[in-house]
Amino acid sequence: MSGKKLVIVESPAKSRSIAKYLGEDFIVDASAGHIRDLPQPSDLPTDMKKGPFGKFAVDPENGFEPYYVVSDSKKSKVRELKKQLKEADELYLATDADREGEAIAWHLYEVLKPKVPTYRLTFTEITKEAIQRAMESPREIDTDLVDAQETRRILDRLYGYEISPVLWRKVGRGLSAGRVQSVATRMVVDRERERMAFIPADYWDLSGTFVTDSGESFGAKLHAVDGKRIAAGSDFTDKGELKKNRSDVVVLGENDAVSLAEGLTEVPCTVDSLEDKPYSRRPQPPFITSTLQQDAARRLRFSSRVTMQVAQRLYENGYITYMRTDSTVLSNEALQAARRQASELYGAESVPEKPRFYARRSDTAQEAHEAIRPAGDSFRTPKQVRNELSADEFKLYELIWKRTVASQMADAKGFTASVRLTGTASDGRSATFGASGTVITFPGFLAAYEEIKDNDDAGKPAENAKDKRLPKLEEGQGLTSDDVEAKGHTTSPPARYTEATIVAELEKREIGRPSTYAPTISVIMDRGYVTKRGNALVPSWTAFSVIRLLEEHFGHYVDYDFTARLEDELDQIARGEIEREAWLQGFYFGANSPQAGLKAVVDNLGEIDARAINTIEVADGVEVRVGRYGPYLERPNPDGEADENGELKLQRANIPDGLAPDELTRQKAEELFEQAAHSGKVLGTDPETGREIVAKDGRYGPYVTEVIPEMTEEEIQAHMDAQPTEYYKNGKPKPKKKPKKEKPRTASLFKTMDLETVTIEDALKLLSLPRTVGTDGDEEILALNGRFGPYLKKGTDTRPLQSEEQLFSITEDEAKKIFAQPKQRGRGAAKPPLAEFGTDPITERAVVVKDGRFGPYVTDGQTNVTVPRSVQLEQLTKDQAFSLLAEKRAKSGGGSSSGSTKKGGRKTAAKS
Repeated sequence: MSGKKLVIVESPAKSRSIAKYLGEDFIVDASAGHIRDLPQPSDLPTDMKKGPFGKFAVDPENGFEPYYVVSDSKKSKVRELKKQLKEADELYLATDADREGEAIAWHLYEVLKPKVPTYRLTFTEITKEAIQRAMESPREIDTDLVDAQETRRILDRLYGYEISPVLWRKVGRGLSAGRVQSVATRMVVDRERERMAFIPADYWDLSGTFVTDSGESFGAKLHAVDGKRIAAGSDFTDKGELKKNRSDVVVLGENDAVSLAEGLTEVPCTVDSLEDKPYSRRPQPPFITSTLQQDAARRLRFSSRVTMQVAQRLYENGYITYMRTDSTVLSNEALQAARRQASELYGAESVPEKPRFYARRSDTAQEAHEAIRPAGDSFRTPKQVRNELSADEFKLYELIWKRTVASQMADAKGFTASVRLTGTASDGRSATFGASGTVITFPGFLAAYEEIKDNDDAGKPAENAKDKRLPKLEEGQGLTSDDVEAKGHTTSPPARYTEATIVAELEKREIGRPSTYAPTISVIMDRGYVTKRGNALVPSWTAFSVIRLLEEHFGHYVDYDFTARLEDELDQIARGEIEREAWLQGFYFGANSPQAGLKAVVDNLGEIDARAINTIEVADGVEVRVGRYGPYLERPNPDGEADENGELKLQRANIPDGLAPDELTRQKAEELFEQAAHSGKVLGTDPETGREIVAKDGRYGPYVTEVIPEMTEEEIQAHMDAQPTEYYKNGKPKPKKKPKKEKPRTASLFKTMDLETVTIEDALKLLSLPRTVGTDGDEEILALNGRFGPYLKKGTDTRPLQSEEQLFSITEDEAKKIFAQPKQRGRGAAKPPLAEFGTDPITERAVVVKDGRFGPYVTDGQTNVTVPRSVQLEQLTKDQAFSLLAEKRAKSGGGSSSGSTKKGGRKTAAKS
């Protein structure tokens, strides 16, 4: 033996970081994530496909034995690790300190079959001190943790492979069900249902300015009229009615409010009461996975996926502790480091006498883990690491550093002053106004960090940064009203979930675990169940159908409490309190369980009405149908027209992409039916082809197309007879191919056109595109109407046009002049950007949309990302643009450094 010790981790970046702290006696290598997994049943060996493993790659009849395979992409890595192991005296499995990391270590042990002493190393940060402590206290693989993770893997395979095929048959191919993803989708759909059922209520209030005799002024809002409190938004139900216990509340209408405001202009008022209350605010605990994702979404506009990608790089390169945790615990070394740094930077008075300890956020928190914090027994300030990190990495590190240091600082102190004052309007009504202001006398932890709310702009604190002070007042003091204004309000439906708020809700309900939040959100978006509008998560109509099917036929498996109990029971397996096989027997077969097992539920589904599942009523008699080619509206023909069977004909209309379900009101439905009434209108005949030209309403807007007659059986046969006969090697004739269907010409209507007024002349012009404008040298210049508007094309070079009408009016000379101008690139653009979104909050560079060779793209001058084909340029929002750039930077290793030196991207292997 060589005396070498082999250390195996998950990722190459982590292996490089650890190698720096170990001597020459150590070989550090990476498995690059999982080395083996359950295969797809279709990839099983032929002799196993019809056996007990054939359905799940798991044998439910024999203790739920899994069949694992080393993937083709990992076989060379396994050979490499085995070769290195032959030269080693000891093996250290140093994968992450969570269930998945424990399972990876176990799989490595099972595949490598080491004959040398093997140890399990765990650490929550990659620093010299942490590595040394881990080497001093190695342990064995925790089989309970492995059981818990393997149970999750088998459970998810059973759940997905039993329920997803039902979705394929009754809703659509390519859909999937999952233990956490289906519940998360249900949450988004439930919120949209609430918004669709919401009835707004209108109410009015008053605000005014009040002036003291010395000329000092302050603002106040109307509180009560004739002793009765005026209604606010919180006093109404979602049906637009006052709540039952609000009999003492008066609702101001517009006329009452306006007349009251006019009657209160420049009238004397009196201070009724004054109250001062002490104000105290405690710091928040250090970050766990969910709170990091929430705050990064609010402050940095990071998606959950980007947050975890950036955090993974920071961890693997030794800047922060492990980023998948639900514990708020800080080690003694971290406590002292945070207190020491707070004292040095903000003064000794900013640190309390004793360290702060935070209660567990849930009963299942893994206290063996630490909170997410800067790595090391002493923290590096953001300023010290600025030039070592990319822009995204620096912003996230700074956020983690601030939260950690602030968690060990003193409470913010101050006082809140409140005043009530009354004046009498000219019509005799008595109006009571109220105002309050908070004054911070000691900032405490606010000097380092302040949370923001979900409805605040990124970077804007939850409370006013400046103190809101009231002038010095006394009870009975006289004031004069000035500039009293009536303001109307409408109650708002429940806010849609954002990535931040759905993570918070999942955590509150104890559904999922730190490692599942980001992948869950990614999955429900990738499946098309949810899209993002700005930061809001909007469900698709397909999601409505999927959730309806699951609620009606698998209600137990999308129940919020049931899903939370599953997590608790999986945690019990991790603690060795429940035996894995017995638990899976209960879940799948219903053994020793009051509930029927999943297998019995699937086997006894009975008949499912696919039409009913895919029908959602949005108004009386108006339904959304989720069809093979997308959702559409349907209702009985209101004109009473019947078909040959005497039944009312159905009227249908396409639902435009981008229209949120709660926006499909009866009024909007009527507009869509009206537009659809003109769809299919015959405009005339193309004189060149003799084909009929029709105008239609499609999912992507109105368009014109030609009608190509179907070939008759005789014509098809004549085509096949004209083909020469070809033969196989065995002498048998090959079947002849039927003629391919000719694709009809289509063209979208210009924005200035509509289905009702478009003419045959308009249609023929549109169908004539692309138009040959002329030539430039040997290259043809074409005018085309594309996904993002009209443009010119010469070879591979393109230039945008200013209007659609230019497609037919631009001349060869004008086109040549356009191509003679420099291409719009970089900062010296010859033409203005297609859109401007201001400054990126991370890179602090101007973000614009430009026209590129392959279409429009978002850029901040450093990072470029093509606008997705599913996003219309006109609907691209500022937040979407910032998010696209953040995801591109995360994929490429973080983008440019926030210092003066440009860094190359670092590739890291994500956990599977």
